Amino acid sequence: MILLWNLVFIYLVFINLHKKNNMKAITVIKTALIACCLLAVNLSSAFSQNNEKFMIGNWLGNIEFQGKKLPIVIRILSIEKDTFTAFMDSPDQGAKDIKITRLLLRNDSAIIRVKSLSASISGLINTKDSTINGVFRQSIFNCPITLKKTENIPTVNRPQEPKPPFPYQITEVNFGNMKENIELAGTLTVPSANGKVAAVVLVSGSGPQNRDEELLGHKPFWVLADYLSRNGIAVLRYDDRGVAKSKGDFNSATSENFSNDAEAAVNYLKTLAFIDTNKIGIIGHSEGGMIAPMVASRNKNLNFIVLMAGPGLTGEEILLKQSVLISKAEGETEKEISKTDKLNKMIYKIVNEEPDNTKAAKEIKKIYDKSTKKLSKEDKKLADGQKDVMIQQVTSTWFRYFLKFNPKDYLTKTHCAVLAINGGKDLQVPADDDLKAIEDYLKLAGNNKYTIKKFDNMNHLFQNCKTGAVSEYSKIEETIAPEVLLFMKDWIKRITE
Repeated sequence: MILLWNLVFIYLVFINLHKKNNMKAITVIKTALIACCLLAVNLSSAFSQNNEKFMIGNWLGNIEFQGKKLPIVIRILSIEKDTFTAFMDSPDQGAKDIKITRLLLRNDSAIIRVKSLSASISGLINTKDSTINGVFRQSIFNCPITLKKTENIPTVNRPQEPKPPFPYQITEVNFGNMKENIELAGTLTVPSANGKVAAVVLVSGSGPQNRDEELLGHKPFWVLADYLSRNGIAVLRYDDRGVAKSKGDFNSATSENFSNDAEAAVNYLKTLAFIDTNKIGIIGHSEGGMIAPMVASRNKNLNFIVLMAGPGLTGEEILLKQSVLISKAEGETEKEISKTDKLNKMIYKIVNEEPDNTKAAKEIKKIYDKSTKKLSKEDKKLADGQKDVMIQQVTSTWFRYFLKFNPKDYLTKTHCAVLAINGGKDLQVPADDDLKAIEDYLKLAGNNKYTIKKFDNMNHLFQNCKTGAVSEYSKIEETIAPEVLLFMKDWIKRITE
């Protein structure tokens, strides 16, 4: 979930292609997969009568990499005849409720499979010390694991997550994107007030996001909606098309399609008697921050937009800069960074110039194989294992659109009030280059109703952080820094007075 979040995996793989120590590469890939993959389909199962009751409960184990531990939790809620309900969690990654798709119990052994992660755990059940001793496997990687039955599951602390009572009305709503005949579902929070109120639509970052923009144990849009509605501003947040309760197909959509969804949300707000239709805006985070100007450039009724780490650079420029910054954060050498950068540029050139996916994939495989042929046998095997995933991502409809996307086309046609904010330690959308480009394009539009603000010590999620590295996101308890919430609220209040 956030701009390029679903692409971070690709770059972390690229970054580690030339690692001498392949275990670090495996670590990066493992954590990225656990953080991002959250869906699966139930498969068949078979059970041992003796172990069914014993297996119900919570099982905790660790996957170990170079002395570092990644906790894994298996939660088995029920086993009845040939059916079961069970989930895997990765607390450190903020990933939870990953469906376990097969649970096979025979005699003293257990096999647990998670299709969405291409992962499995197989081992021997020891009822005396309540353990399962076995092996964790994912793709070409495997390591020992011991699951211990426990009552205490590791949890992440999210102190900003809203808790009742709520001093505003919460309503589940549905509205239609009439251009594409898609029904979207969301939540509208409306403050108790006399008369009409200002309102905002929240537009999420890249990847399939629910209405809370939930990722890594954080719910940024729930925190933002709660804060604004407590301060007199109505907020509509919605599930991306094809996610949760919204209809439609997410995988075939581009940012252009998502902009139609956002505009549909704005149009829905205009139909509500208690909303001041002259005081409606959009807050877009990351990819949402590129969608907001798309809507504003063609919808003159928008009063304002807020770009939270929204792009000012082209898609390709952001991807290249992002790769370098993440590489540096991962401790790569200049030589390794240069190799990755060169590979990225060649791949993007192919994607830009070859519209046929089959032909593009063939060309990408050639240069990818050439770049990895000098790797050790194990590193080569690791790289080859991820090649098809990478090619599928970079030739997707969404990626092709994003790669060529130029915010200039929309910001130079945006005349409403604009607030553009970035974190100074954002590695995904570099703040200085980004904010400068946004300001330059707004000046070209003749728009003097803008505010530019950089929060020096913050990352892509607007958390106070140490390095800005993606790996920090889930470890930081703060969801959105209070000073960012205050700054946005005060700015909106001034614009809508």
